[in-house]
Amino acid sequence: MSKLFEIRPEVRCSATGFWSACEVWIQKPHVVNKRLCGVKEGRYEEAVNTEGLQRSLALLLTRTPAQDLTQLLQFIHRSAAESEQQSWSVGVRTIIPKVASNSSGANLCREIIVKDFIRQAVTFLPIEENSEGPVILKKSNIYQIQFEEESGDCVLSLHALNPDQWYSDGVAYPKLSWLEAELLSKLARWATDNKSSEFKSTLSLIPVEKYSILYQELKTKYKDIVKVWPEVTDPEKFVFEDVAIATYLLVLWEEERAKKGLTSKQSFVDLGCGNGLLVHILNNEGHPGKGIDVRKRKIWDMYGPDTHLEEKAITPSASFLFPETDWLIGNHSDELTPWIPVIAARSSYSCRYFVLPCCFFDFFGKYQRRQCKKSQYREYIDFISDVSGVCGFQTDEDCLRIPSTKRVCLIGRSRSYKEPEGAEADVRRADYIRGRQVSSSSSSDVTQKDHSRHNHHEDGQEIPAAGSDWGSGFQPREKIETVRNCAALPRDLIDAVVLKVARALLGLTAEAGEEENRSSLKDTNKWNTGGSLSIREVAELLDHSTLQTLKKECGGLQTLLKNSHQVFRVEGGRVHIRDWRTSAAGQRTRVNLKNKSQISGALKTRECWFHTHHPNGCPLSTEDCLFAHGVDDLRPSTRPLKKFKH
Repeated sequence: MSKLFEIRPEVRCSATGFWSACEVWIQKPHVVNKRLCGVKEGRYEEAVNTEGLQRSLALLLTRTPAQDLTQLLQFIHRSAAESEQQSWSVGVRTIIPKVASNSSGANLCREIIVKDFIRQAVTFLPIEENSEGPVILKKSNIYQIQFEEESGDCVLSLHALNPDQWYSDGVAYPKLSWLEAELLSKLARWATDNKSSEFKSTLSLIPVEKYSILYQELKTKYKDIVKVWPEVTDPEKFVFEDVAIATYLLVLWEEERAKKGLTSKQSFVDLGCGNGLLVHILNNEGHPGKGIDVRKRKIWDMYGPDTHLEEKAITPSASFLFPETDWLIGNHSDELTPWIPVIAARSSYSCRYFVLPCCFFDFFGKYQRRQCKKSQYREYIDFISDVSGVCGFQTDEDCLRIPSTKRVCLIGRSRSYKEPEGAEADVRRADYIRGRQVSSSSSSDVTQKDHSRHNHHEDGQEIPAAGSDWGSGFQPREKIETVRNCAALPRDLIDAVVLKVARALLGLTAEAGEEENRSSLKDTNKWNTGGSLSIREVAELLDHSTLQTLKKECGGLQTLLKNSHQVFRVEGGRVHIRDWRTSAAGQRTRVNLKNKSQISGALKTRECWFHTHHPNGCPLSTEDCLFAHGVDDLRPSTRPLKKFKH
């Protein structure tokens, strides 16, 4: 007995797209089923005919009765007629939940995967192991995904064997309705897109099972830091991101100790350590090391004396080498990122590194794109990998599981040259850095004539020759960071821009007086919602001086408009007047369900822009509006300090 579900993708897909989609579900089920950490795949055996398939299954299912095996075979290739063309592949995967009960893996779930390349079908057979060998798990949760073409139409179908006996544990084995509603539609979309990722699968260099178990332990151990986080950054994102990075490093280093027979835990230095939480966790877990950053954070004082943090500006030079350190870490290290493989290579022949690039920096300034066929992120990762190769490292790439769009890390664990060849390797590194500096200067409007006379920066600083001070020209960040999110701009400038843009959206003329504009619309009952303008069209409304001022801010004009969210709604690159009649219901929901005390503490603490400037006034009543209708309606703020995301 079986049950059929099917879906017909709106866009035609191919068999190649189907297999690409199936591989995602086989190798990375956690991208759909968020309760999983991943899988561990075994070796696949090929079978060229039905007899070979039967032998492969019989070897795996040693305790399965013959009649049950026959039923399985009938389900796997259901009504298909025997033909000379047969192509099968049989393997086993281990499903790893996010919360594993113990490190032995005894309760982990396993499935036999049967791929039928002729009929374009994949069958999943859950199994469990006991002292006598593997057996079919309760004869349930057996299903098959198939791709077919019918009269030019594409069909993805899901067939379930014994659906009445379906078992769901809510983790490794979802409900049948979930497979139908969620998985099948995802497979259809993936099969249609048929896009291969630019990057490797997550956690490809370490055992996923070990990572899952340790991550849950550390997450529980350090979760209370979220409650006392004194920084203005989002505590949940930063705490659990650093827990995930620490977990990865701890598992990576444990594997290294086992492979090399090391008895003591690896030492480290975290360059540009920021809030220092990664250092705190690694120190707590027994790894000697320290973090260095140009600016001390508030939370540093909360860690205690066993967490070693230094406030110091780092300049790539002989003064910042670490010959006694095993690993250098660059976790979102910004301008230091390309220097970390260099510093590691020059510290000692045995020094290794881990870097997680985020912002795009070259050795002596912002990284300049050179390849339009790649994404900027992929191009930058390739650049850091190139730096690593020039520094003499055998470079590995992996993808972390962190709440960030920048998740790709690079790891240098071994060298491509022998230790006696260090001098020659150092010359290659120096020449490469000097070449990047000359190239960077060329792209900064330095004339070719200047290069032929002297190798100078545009500010007159000489570019070092090979073998000289190799970090000369590097500029560390300032100890006090300049706020450039438009918040520090003069209030009259912001108000003038807001008023000018709003007038344009409402179709009002700057020449007409406020009272004249109001009187022209005072008899209408329809509140003027205005039109929309692109960011480019808005920019054309502003004078050159204002635009130059905004260009110095992060995000420029668009950031200013988004900051003015009381007046504007910015979506899809277009600016609209915000209609609080449609926003009010959602705002009240957010007040009730989240941040109620914070939002209520800010009610009526600012004047309503619409009450003062809109020709029809505010569309909401005084009672419903979050802002004050006049000076008499203002209240003192009781809102606590908001924690902005960094």
